Amino acid sequence: MQRVCFLLKVRPERLAEYRERHREVWPEMREALSRTGWHNYSLFLREDGLLVGYLETDDFAAAQKAMAETEVNARWQAEMAPFFEGLDGRPDEGMAPLTEVFHLD
Repeated sequence: MQRVCFLLKVRPERLAEYRERHREVWPEMREALSRTGWHNYSLFLREDGLLVGYLETDDFAAAQKAMAETEVNARWQAEMAPFFEGLDGRPDEGMAPLTEVFHLD
């Protein structure tokens, strides 16, 4: 199982709305994530907008590709894109995994 952690930056003026949007993630989005191999997926948000994402998957590249092929992901990414700073594309395309340097099981 691959553990993946990534960082993104939410615009400070959109923090409250970003939190609200994630209180009720669309059921079809949740189902698509599970079906395409995104497990134990969490997002953590700091007050300055730093967003930390964590997930476990068998193959991150395959999980990303499978999600990119879903209609619900295209809609979700289009709605979420305005929340982020420093992205040239969709938020899911800006998720560059960090290098794991330690893990305690």
